[in-house]
Formats: sequence, structure tokens, C-alpha cells
Amino acid sequence: MKVVVVGNGMVGYKFCEKLVAKNSSAHFEIVVFGEETRPAYDRVHLSEYFSGKSADDLSLASKDWYVDNNIKLYLGDPVKSIDRVTKTITSHSGITEQYDYLVLATGSSAFVPPIPGVEKEGVFIYRTIEDLELMTQWAKHSKKGAVIGGGLLGLEAAKAMLDLGVTNTQVIEFAPRLMPRQIDEAGSALLQSKLESLGLTIHTSKNTTAITGDESIKGMSFSDNTSIEVDMLVISAGIKPRDELAKSSGLDTGARGGIVVNDKLQTSDENIFAIGECALHNGMIYGLVAPGYEMADVVVAILTGGDKSFTGFDMSTKLKLIGVDVASFGDPFAIGGEVKSVVLNDSMKGIYKRINISADGKQLLGGILVGDAEQYNMLLQTCKNKVVLPPNPEDVILGSRGGEADGGAGILSLPDDAYICSCESITKGAICSEVENGAETVEAIKKCTKAGTGCGGCVPMIKDLVNYTLKAQGKYIRNVICEHFNYSRQELYDLVKIHQLKTYDEVLDKLGTGDGCELCKPPVASILASLWNEMILEKGNDTAQDSNDRFLANIQKGGTYSVVPRIPGGEITPDKLIVIGQVAKKYHLYTKITGGQRIDLFGAHLSDLPLIWEELIAAGFESGHAYGKALRTVKSCVGSTWCRFGLHDSVSFAIQIEERYRGLRAPHKIKSAVSGCIRECAEAQSKDFGIIATEKGWNLYVCGNGGSKPQHALLLATDLDCETCIRYIDRFLMFYIKTADPLTRTATWLNKMDGGIDYLRNVVVNDSLRIVQELEAEMQLLVDSYKCEWKEAVENPEIRKRFNHFVNAPEEKDPTVVFDPMREQKRAKEWK
Repeated sequence: MKVVVVGNGMVGYKFCEKLVAKNSSAHFEIVVFGEETRPAYDRVHLSEYFSGKSADDLSLASKDWYVDNNIKLYLGDPVKSIDRVTKTITSHSGITEQYDYLVLATGSSAFVPPIPGVEKEGVFIYRTIEDLELMTQWAKHSKKGAVIGGGLLGLEAAKAMLDLGVTNTQVIEFAPRLMPRQIDEAGSALLQSKLESLGLTIHTSKNTTAITGDESIKGMSFSDNTSIEVDMLVISAGIKPRDELAKSSGLDTGARGGIVVNDKLQTSDENIFAIGECALHNGMIYGLVAPGYEMADVVVAILTGGDKSFTGFDMSTKLKLIGVDVASFGDPFAIGGEVKSVVLNDSMKGIYKRINISADGKQLLGGILVGDAEQYNMLLQTCKNKVVLPPNPEDVILGSRGGEADGGAGILSLPDDAYICSCESITKGAICSEVENGAETVEAIKKCTKAGTGCGGCVPMIKDLVNYTLKAQGKYIRNVICEHFNYSRQELYDLVKIHQLKTYDEVLDKLGTGDGCELCKPPVASILASLWNEMILEKGNDTAQDSNDRFLANIQKGGTYSVVPRIPGGEITPDKLIVIGQVAKKYHLYTKITGGQRIDLFGAHLSDLPLIWEELIAAGFESGHAYGKALRTVKSCVGSTWCRFGLHDSVSFAIQIEERYRGLRAPHKIKSAVSGCIRECAEAQSKDFGIIATEKGWNLYVCGNGGSKPQHALLLATDLDCETCIRYIDRFLMFYIKTADPLTRTATWLNKMDGGIDYLRNVVVNDSLRIVQELEAEMQLLVDSYKCEWKEAVENPEIRKRFNHFVNAPEEKDPTVVFDPMREQKRAKEWK
């Protein structure tokens, strides 16, 4: 049986892949015609071309794959005609092929509005790798860019413009808001605010009437009589199905385009199928890749004797737009008497979440996520599979609070036929079955099921399913660091301590294999620092450090560095303030007061770092460890010293706490705060550990954090005296350092801990494991061995040499570092 496929895009390729997988007896002869000169590639991640990925990186399969699977592939040769009577096709180059079945996967083309001047040089569409190559060349000489279209494709194109270095980029959207088909007005407003903060200019309710200029674009005019100057324009205003071949052969097409198909994806000719963006099913064109993959699966099932139908597809979507998560699922705009909505709109953190639920509070109908879409996959499956919501429905976006357990809407509550990977139509049951058959890692699941190989959004759920299934089998789940160390971080920590290993090379030689990698070097370096508290740049450990640790400073834009001296408790004398001002003036540094009650100094040259540190050290400052996975700050209010509501001296206690734990290395950064009363001016309950004054002493809270996924700290112990409070903190921090996975904040660590806060309280307060004396002794060792890393660096000639930009000219600075003036200070000039 001969199958001819017209189109070698993602959906056409997926059809071939699925047919080959079911074609064990070589029952089909497959011929493919592609319009482009290269084999199918990943259009979903097309913008990554500007981030360094090559065309080969984006390729879905090489030409050899087609040869190996006996597929005849014609590239750069589109089909021009179909003879339905003789069941033959003819290509542009004159090749004729007969078919038993014909599959049209011609996809879509960019919709270009009929705007006068659209033909000018400097005007591009955003569709193929060739388009991207043309954009790359033009952008080298462009300074002002614009994108027509504020939908999914338009914002992707805007990201591409920024990646190309066209930092003055404007988005022109005809509708009153961005992404009008996916998110509501409030979500769109927050998205627009975030995009504008990243440097984009957004115009909504804007209708372009002309593209001006001579041979090349110079500007754009609008229906409201306004205009802008631009020298590069990308049009990304939607798509139109490629149905011209179907029309010319007499197949039925829609009034607004698209090849009409039935539930079997057959056209008006039962021997011709249409799949992907060219197919019109029940009046709907599906512009996402996942429905196209499902269509491919349906046609493969029919051709191989199965009975499967295409009954529509959920158009829920999740993507990252210029670093901002955006997602919608189900019915995002549901309203009416039978619908209730729960909305979280946090403009401070840039997070908007809306879920629509049934009036009885039991069913999730749809929702919108902007700024934080981590819960998308679970929410989507809860919606699609009609999983009953927990008693407090808001928990699905806010999380369980007050120490309560999960309300039951977790991944285990999903039915076995729930689709975990929508791109490849892989169910929960299929994944669990493969785990039981020996596929015990995410990579193994990807290999045997293809789940997680499309957009990648389902990978966290796949990992959870693998772990849950292994746990149900009674197997021990070990989160090994990487292929070079067959140990978890906790196991490696204990082994390094037992063997008294002091360098990365010693650890690798004794406990690892191979040469190591970028995954294992930072965790091992962190373990060594947490155990021995020695200078991280000595004994050959510098190459194992994260990039910021290697320079004892944060690497910032434009090849510059920032310097953050420690200011314990936020208390500083006038003399020290003057020194910071003098240093900032001398080395031309941008200065800013941080939310952690410190002062950041930005714009330092690499070679100036030791000089800046020396002057700060001479004034009594030391490293603030803003660059490390270590204690950052202990914030404080003024407490009883000045405030009439203060119960205790929060500043003095904060200084004592910060000076005790300064330099403490951990799996992730640690923040703390001390509030002098319940008014909580220091925001202690948003920290990894926070202390709040009471009438009888101090309450200790643990495992909170702010950031993109805020979580309140939980109460560990009440009414403590200062000595007991510090003792409990010693135990808590050392237990965290010894048992947490790499790059795991205390909040996530607690969330994954069996028994939660009750178990942690038993360990820290009640000594249920009989280890508190050991924990306290280990902490005291670290406290006693503290040394300022800046001081160590400037006093060690070998280490100091590393801060020269040029080895043979130590006095010369990096000539590529350039600044622009900004509000009486300066900022690093954007790299082109």
C-alpha cells in the first residue's frame, strides 16, 4: 500500500514517525514531498534559533532517518497538482507518484494584512528558518523595530527582535488587549506591565494603515493619525491554512479557508486525508502542534486497520513569553450564574491567577495563569478529567495553608486514561505501566513513549509519576546528582565527611567516575563549603564553583560586576555610609538600596573588585555573600529601641543572628528577618527562618520564601528565649544542609518532607532522631571557622591574580564594558 504525504512540517513528520512505528511488516511504501529545502524541524521552539540553537539542533530527524526507514523524501519540491481519477500527484519539478492514500499536511502560511507598503525591504514574516536568517542579517543594522500582532506568535516575534539586539521594539495589536483569545483583561494588563518593564513598548487598539519609506521601511502610520519611526517590521498577525492544492483538485474547502474533513480526517475524497493546520474540522482550524499530532495518530490508526476518530481537541496552552509564564486552560472566560471565579492578582510580584469553578465548588471549568504557570499541568488534567476539587477550591492555586495536607487533587487522583502528554497523547496509565516494566527514569519514559519530547511542559508530571510508581512498588527513590556520582546529595554529604575529602578532585577520585560535569561540580563545591567552611577559591575548588562564586561577586549586564557588603540587621553608622558613597564615587558605581536592607554597588570592572573590597574592609565591612548559596540577609525592624509598639530589641537580635550564620553555605540561598512585634514590619514570615517578638520571648517560623512562588513560613516553636531560639535555628539549618537536594529552597524541602512541619518539629525541638547534639556541634564548627572571603582573596597573591582581565596587562580594564548615563548615575550599555 502506497501512502504519499504532501508536506514535511512537524505534523507531516509525526505522521511518518507514527506510521513507521506501527509498520513492522513494511506494509506501507511512504513518499514525502516537502516545500522547504531542509527536513522537518521544530517550529514550536523556533525562537531558540536566536539563542544559539542551529538549524540542525531544531531538526526533528536527519535525512538518514528517512533512508533508514525506507521513506522516499523529496525536498524543495512542492506538489503542484492532484489527479484524483488516476490517483497521482505531480510535483513542481515534474515528478509523478501514484498513491493509494494521500495525506495533505500542507500546514499554514502567515497571514499578511493588505497594508500599503508591505512589500518594502525590512518587512518580514516569522514562519521559517529562512525567515529567521533574513531577519538576522537585517537586524545587524536596525535600531527601531516593530511587530504587528499581540497574540502568541506576535509576542514570540517580539522576543526574537530583542534576542537580535533590537532593544527599541514596539508591539502593535489591533485588539484592546494582548492575547485576547487566551487571557482576560486583568491578566493581559499584568502581562503588558511585565513586558513593558522588560523594555517593550505596547500599543493596543491600534490599526496600521500604511508602511512608509522609499524602498525600505522607515515608519508606520495608524488610523488614529499617529505614526512611529521604525527600520524593521515583523508581521505576525495570524495564520491562513494552505488549501490551494486541495481547491485546485476540487476538494471541499471552507469559506474562510481550510480543507474540510470528517471525524476520520477524510476530505471529500475518501482516499485523501488532511491533518494539521490545513484541516478544517467542524468549522475549526487548530493552530497548535498537539492537535496536529492527534490528527496524525487518527489517520495512522485508520490506515493500519484501527477505529479511531478525531472529535476535537482542547486548545489549552502554556508558554513562556520573553521570560513571562502565560497559560490558559478549559474555558478561561467562563461567566454566568453557574460559574464562580477565584482570582489572585498580585501586582507586586507580577502574578495573576484565575480559576473558574462550578457553582457547587466541585468542578474546575477553566482558568488563566500569568507570571507563574507551575501548576498548569495539574490544573489542566483536573479540568479535563473532572476531578473533584478539594473542600477549599482556592488551594489548587494558593496551595494548602496552615500545615494542612493536600486536598486530594494531586496527580494520583487522576484516572489512568488522563493524558499527561497532550503532544504525544500519552496517558497516565501508559507511563505507570512502562515504569513497572523497567523504565524507571524520565529519560527512559521519553525514549519508550515519546512523552515529554514535544513542548516539554509535562516533564515535571512525568517525574512525579515515575517516583510515585516506584514508591508504590516499594522501591527506594534516589535522586542521584548526575551520571558521575551514583549518590544523592545527602549520601554524598555523609561520604565526603566520613572520608575527610577537601577538594572536588578528591571527591571525584574517591566517590565518582569520569571527569565530572557542570551538574555535579556546584553541588560538590557546596557540600565542601558546608562541611569545612574553607576558602572556596583555594585547593583547586574554584573551577567547581558557580560562576558568581568564582568571582566573589554577581556577574551583571555588560560584563560588569556588583559588590554587596554585609550590613548586619540593616544597621549602619554614618561613617560607614560615607565610605560606601566615597567608594561608589571613586569607582563610578551605580548604587541602590535593596529590599534586604543593604546597599548594592553595580558596574564594577573585574580588575577593580579587589581594590573596592580593600577599601570596604578597611572601613569594617565584609563580604555580604550576595553571590553565593549562603545566608544573605537578616532583615529587622527598629524594635523596642525606637518603636513604641516594639516588644524586644529586634535589631540587636538580628545582628547577633546574621553575624553567627554569615558565610554559611547551603543547598540554596537563605534569608531571615526579625520583627519586634506582631505587626511584622520585617516580613519574617516570608523568610527561610523568621523570628517575631512576643510578650514572653520569640516565635520561630521556618521554611517560607518570597519570589515568584511565595509561601508563608510555618510556626516551629513559641515563646523562646534568645539562647533556645538560636539553638533551634542551629539544628534547623544543619538538618536542611545535610538532607536537602541541590538548589532546593527550604520551602520546597519542607513541602517534599514526609510528615511536613510536624516531622521537622519532632526532629528539631523534640530530638526524635537523637541527632541534635551532633547538629549543634557541626554548626558551631562552621561558626568558629568563619573568615571573610573578600579579605582572604585580597591577601592571597595567587587568588588576586584571577581578577585581572588581561594576564599580561593587569592594569587594563575590559574595553568592551560601556555605560550609558541614567538619572545622575549610569547603567551598562545593552549588548547588540
